[in-house]
Amino acid sequence: MFGNNKILAPVVHDGDFLEVQEIFQTLQGEGNFVGQPAVFIRLGGCNLACKFCDTEFDNLEKISLENILQKISDLSLNHLNQRVRNLVVITGGEPFRQPIEKLCDRLIDANFLVQIETNGTLFRNLNDKVKIICSPKATAKNIVNCIDQSTNSSLTQTQQYHQIRPDLLARITSFKFIISAHQASYSSVPQVGQDRYQTTVFVQPMDEYDDQKNRENLQLAIKLCQENGYFLSLQTHKIVGLR
Repeated sequence: MFGNNKILAPVVHDGDFLEVQEIFQTLQGEGNFVGQPAVFIRLGGCNLACKFCDTEFDNLEKISLENILQKISDLSLNHLNQRVRNLVVITGGEPFRQPIEKLCDRLIDANFLVQIETNGTLFRNLNDKVKIICSPKATAKNIVNCIDQSTNSSLTQTQQYHQIRPDLLARITSFKFIISAHQASYSSVPQVGQDRYQTTVFVQPMDEYDDQKNRENLQLAIKLCQENGYFLSLQTHKIVGLR
């Protein structure tokens, strides 16, 4: 998409259908559950437009909740009809843009581990068992200064991120910050509320489709981990040739 996607507002309905880009089986390549077999449901549309985003999420199809659940159930099975994919990752786009409460509840009831990947600018009151991974974003459109809730101090000009919803902060399982040695807004880890709740922080080198830049991004991410005690997250699905 590379920042060329339409910026879409949140939608309101009963959640009996969702706008879906794709549903597929893979391994989780990033963060808390890296390496775990998973079913991904990529929802369509986003409320932000990030220039480095390479994900297609504007080719939407309205699918009923029952059909989504059936597809996930089918993809969770191996060739012996045994369920081996117990992790369901709901991503996008921005999954909180759509009413996913019913989907999450049904998946939890079916004993799936549910992970949401969100930019943190929207909120939905989800089941407490849902794991919420927040990847804060700084974009050229509608940027607002984040506030450190503990000191009430604004971030510097180069650390302007979209504000994380205060009602979401306490629910976040971990933060994942994208790191670039070449883009000032992504060259460090800003304070967006993670210290207040002692939330785990992952740093992940940005893929800029340039081998030299990517090596420099990785070295900066490693340095930030070593200096601050963060966890390094690599896009291992790309490394092993999965999506």
